[in-house]
Amino acid sequence: MTNSQTPVHATAYWTTAKEHGELRAEEVPAPGPGEALVKALYSGISKGTEMVVHAGAVPPRVAEEMRAPHQEGKFPGPVKFGYLSVGVVEEGPEEWKGQRVFCLNPHQDLYVVPVTSLTRIPDDVPSQRAVLTGTVETAVNGLWEAGPRLGDRIAVVGAGLVGGMVATLLRTFPLQRLQLVDLDPGRKQLAETLGVDFAHPDDALADCDIVFHCSASQEGLARSLQLAGDEGEVIEMSWYANREVTVPLGEDFHARRLSIRASQVGMVSRARRHRRTNADRLDLSVSLLKDPVFDAFLTGSSPFQDLPKVVQSLADGSLEALCHVVEYPSGAPEPAPAAHNPENSR
Repeated sequence: MTNSQTPVHATAYWTTAKEHGELRAEEVPAPGPGEALVKALYSGISKGTEMVVHAGAVPPRVAEEMRAPHQEGKFPGPVKFGYLSVGVVEEGPEEWKGQRVFCLNPHQDLYVVPVTSLTRIPDDVPSQRAVLTGTVETAVNGLWEAGPRLGDRIAVVGAGLVGGMVATLLRTFPLQRLQLVDLDPGRKQLAETLGVDFAHPDDALADCDIVFHCSASQEGLARSLQLAGDEGEVIEMSWYANREVTVPLGEDFHARRLSIRASQVGMVSRARRHRRTNADRLDLSVSLLKDPVFDAFLTGSSPFQDLPKVVQSLADGSLEALCHVVEYPSGAPEPAPAAHNPENSR
């Protein structure tokens, strides 16, 4: 552990006002006992939530609940937000030095966090792919919430990052049927890459045991209820922020005894809460990323210095992405293998 008390000079992305962000220089303290200095290699832009933050649309009522683990500032801003960071431990306890780690940290090139906030990345998971850990965690929690069973008929409505992740994990389950449902015919290519059946909402098969709704649209939720079979369940994984949504509860919702249940990654699903911690869930999630199929979700990359422009392009729709990767200086190559932690080549 270093004894230096010299602050670390770092650069971080801040949302400074509605629809405006910038890179800011700052100092972070030297790591203390039980802390680590992490040099970022990559971070991922979680498009749905981060665009809500960029637009200043986080509802005041849930502002505290929506805080990221290492967020600074308050909504609507200035706020330092983000939670898909991958880096290498430069200083800290000996057993952590040189380790590649995932951390729920904002976009920042150097940062100090408790080692309890770090998740070791397995040797067979490339660093860039590991930025998806937080989104896989969201999908894992949704599956724990729903508890799919042998021979189930399942639809995933919304083929974005979260919906695609849910479908990716479900594709190995012994299901009778799995469909990934989206309005965009371009998502069919993603479904084919994942090895999952694709359907337009009008053509999706009904009588589902479980429907995972991930489209963040009122229309998607309504269609999800139609696709659920009698006494079926819709797992709502969308976040609508400050938008009002009308739910069609007046048709056959009661007659067919349908259910809508929320799934949110901030807390381990009730079905596993007494036997799994958040750290357990993260360890599981990063281990699943050994499958190269997840590379389908990495749909672009840009250098860290371009991040303000990239966020604006994602917000105005001029840049399309599932997960856009931010590359930090000297962060593109894989770290040199250590004797105790060999890195597999890609």
